[in-house]
Amino acid sequence: MPISPLHLANDRPRGSSAFTLVEVLIVVVILGILAAVVIPVWGEAAEDSRRQAFVSTLQNFVKVSELVNARTGTWPADSGSGDLPSEFVGLVKVDDWEDGTPIGGVWDFEYMDSAVTAAVGVHFDGGDAKDAAYMRRVDATFDDGDLNDGAFQNIASDRYYYVLAP
Repeated sequence: MPISPLHLANDRPRGSSAFTLVEVLIVVVILGILAAVVIPVWGEAAEDSRRQAFVSTLQNFVKVSELVNARTGTWPADSGSGDLPSEFVGLVKVDDWEDGTPIGGVWDFEYMDSAVTAAVGVHFDGGDAKDAAYMRRVDATFDDGDLNDGAFQNIASDRYYYVLAP
């Protein structure tokens, strides 16, 4: 009587708990499929987290700017991109400002510049700039998702700011 390959596969000694090569390959394929589904979702969640951290930090800087204005009757002085306005010292953590934004670029305060009276936001300086679609999603958390008007605007090339006073 000839022995079939199927018969040999089932002839493992009793008590043997080893996996066959086919079983291992099936598990590897399943894990690969799961990874292909989960990794893009995780990447988008991480980007959403960075965007929300940017919005939250920007809102804090807006409140500090308004506090300075309420106390002194004027907005903080114009600062260089990435330079903490002197009026913010003691009101914000210096590293929160000087380490840059969670989405890239550096924090900046504009006063009587870039066609606005006062604004605080991000200046993308170089290759880390976000595209308009990305920044419209940020804008949608503040108002209408239109970067040309409203509270959050694109006031110059690679500059997106919350306008405190037009």
